[in-house]
This record gives sequence, C-alpha cells and structure tokens, in this order.
Amino acid sequence: MAMTEKHDALSAPASMEILEGDAGDFFALLKPRVMSLVVFTALVGLLMAPGEIHPVLGFLAILAIAVGAGASGALNMWYDADIDILMTRTAKRPVPAGRISAETTLAFGLFLSVFSVATLGLMVNWLSAGLLAFTIFFYAVVYSMWLKRTTPHNIVIGGAAGAFPPIIGWACVTNTISLESIALFAIIFLWTPAHFWALALFKADDYGRAGVPMLPNVAGERTTKHQIVLYAVLTALSGVVPTLMGFAGIIYGGIAAVLGLVFVWYAVQVWRMPDGDRKMVPAKKLFAYSLVYLFCVFTALLVDALVTKFTGLAA
Repeated sequence: MAMTEKHDALSAPASMEILEGDAGDFFALLKPRVMSLVVFTALVGLLMAPGEIHPVLGFLAILAIAVGAGASGALNMWYDADIDILMTRTAKRPVPAGRISAETTLAFGLFLSVFSVATLGLMVNWLSAGLLAFTIFFYAVVYSMWLKRTTPHNIVIGGAAGAFPPIIGWACVTNTISLESIALFAIIFLWTPAHFWALALFKADDYGRAGVPMLPNVAGERTTKHQIVLYAVLTALSGVVPTLMGFAGIIYGGIAAVLGLVFVWYAVQVWRMPDGDRKMVPAKKLFAYSLVYLFCVFTALLVDALVTKFTGLAA
C-alpha cells in the first residue's frame, strides 16, 4: 500500500464514523510534553539574551513559540498516523485511535502554524518569526515526511528542530542570531541522538513493525551503543561551553560538568549492556536521566542568567 493511501485510509476509522475529540484530545495533538521542553528552553534563551524585552511582549513571544511547537506536533501526528497505529507507544494518540480525523488535525496544525508565526512577527520581530516558521517546516516536512522514514540518521539531523527554541528566544530580544545562542542550540542538538537512541533500543520492536529505520533496527545494537557514548561525550562537552565562552558563570560550569559526567556514565552502562538484553534496564535509565540532564542544565542556565541580570555578577 502506498504511503499516501495509508494516510487517506486513516481519514476515518474502520467504522467510518469519526467522533471529533474533546479539548483533551486537541491538547494531546500539541504534544504537550515536547511543548513544555520547547517553552522552557526558549524562555532560557530569551532571558539569557543581552538587552530587555517588555514583559508583555516576552509573554506573547513565549506563547507564540509554544503554539508553534504545538502546531509542529499536530502536523507530525497528522502525517505519522499510519505508523503511529502500529506502535504501542503511539497507537492511542487521537488520530490513529479515531478520536480526531486526519483532515481536522491537518487544518488545526496549519491554522496554529500561521497564527503563531504571524503573532510573533507582528508583535515581536520578523527574524524570530522566520526562525519559528523554519522550525515548524523542518519538523513537519524535513523530519516527519522525509528523514524519519528514509535514514537511520533521522534523529541526528532532525534534532535541529528541537534545538532551535533557544535561538528563537534569543532573537526575540536581540533580533539577531549570535554565537551564544548557537551554543545553546548545540547542547540540545548533541543531546538528542543519545536521548532518542536509548528509547529506540527498548522500543526497537515498535519501530521495526512501523518500518521506521531507527539506528538499532538498521545498524544493530552494538553500533547504536557506540554512537550513544560518542554523543553523550559531545553533549557533556557542549554543556560547559557557555562558561568557556564567558556568558555563563563558573558555578554553572561546575554543575554542567557534573551532570555531563553522569550522562556519560549512564551511556557507558548502556555500552556495557549485553547485546540482546530484553530488559534494557540501562537504556531505560539513560533515557530517563537524559530528560533530567537537559532540564537541570537549562535550569542552571536560567538561574545563572537571573542572578547576572539582578546582581550584575555571574553565578
């Protein structure tokens, strides 16, 4: 069956009756957990940027970025409904479960995309709006429609979409893209492969059923484990770059270094895990810790930025 035929078939469930979902289903289309990470990292970028932004405009900027992230999620769920229904992790999402039609999801995602970009451009500046538009396009088209289904490097390249929010937040204040904001981008970009490949190790059966060429399914567990360690090391190094560049303090640098070393330790435990281990406990622990790592690093950056702005001293 052709890919487009799968999508057409999912415009209605087998019963031919679509019950358009409630508010909770529409909220689920926005991928709220991903959205919360986007909002948080964008907020850190906005608050770390030199200069000032009116609090109301700052709030509107973060709101627009959140809506844009939700739009990306909705468009991803629209396009991926044919493979979501095959995976235990995603089968209960609103579209494959038949609670919201594919057409409604597409219209919802497109409306939110236009609304978020227009709001950011009209209320803040057009550089940040352009970056938001590119991020939505990159996630929905480049990653979801192309990379995810064609290459085991989908996460490496596609991770750029999730790494843009700090740059967008920074641009909201400065109307520029700086080396500092690129350094924040790099932390998330380099973090993404180890995070998702840990998930792919213990969800390999799901990805295999859906035909998604994740690295463990294409190159095997051993290659994936090598790559996880490599990207964990790169992530740990990128975490201390803000201090080395001078826009975050020594205390932040120490915290980031410790968090990074723990990240590498968990990655090494995955590397040491026997191939074919069905329990995948080290991989599950790395996946869980990777979320803690990113949250703590950006929290430390946020605290450093607030201390600097209110006291004039880097933390």
